Amino acid sequence: MARVKSPLPDEAVKVVGEALQGSLVDLIDLALVAKQAHWNLTGRNFKVVHEHLDEVVALARTGQDDLAERAVAVGVNPDGRARTVADRTQLPQLEAGYLDDDKVVAAITDTLAQIIARFRERIAATDEADQVTQDLLIGITAELEKQHWMFQAQT
Repeated sequence: MARVKSPLPDEAVKVVGEALQGSLVDLIDLALVAKQAHWNLTGRNFKVVHEHLDEVVALARTGQDDLAERAVAVGVNPDGRARTVADRTQLPQLEAGYLDDDKVVAAITDTLAQIIARFRERIAATDEADQVTQDLLIGITAELEKQHWMFQAQT
């Protein structure tokens, strides 16, 4: 079985692996939460929020792939299995059924804020361990913060 040898020292691999895996779980579940809201949305602002949720899903999916590929590049196996995400997610889950647009905007705003806080912790943690991974986390965080601002502006 072929293995990818990490260009990083062992202690850096541990820090980077944890940061990437945690971020991967956050973005996989963000895409799922946003799609659930997208499918069940109701209200006066349906069209705008419906389309905006797809932007969040696209951001999350692109970020997932970038994080997973970075993990493999540094010798860490990403784990995006449904069970792993379900067991490790820290995101609040939406109610089942139809969702009022105002509640969705508030929930997505809060969810993005929580993810951003964790991404910022991971940015700090990877400063010495691997600045390439840190740069990836910074770029994704900038996009998450943009979406947070846009959702927050709707409240």
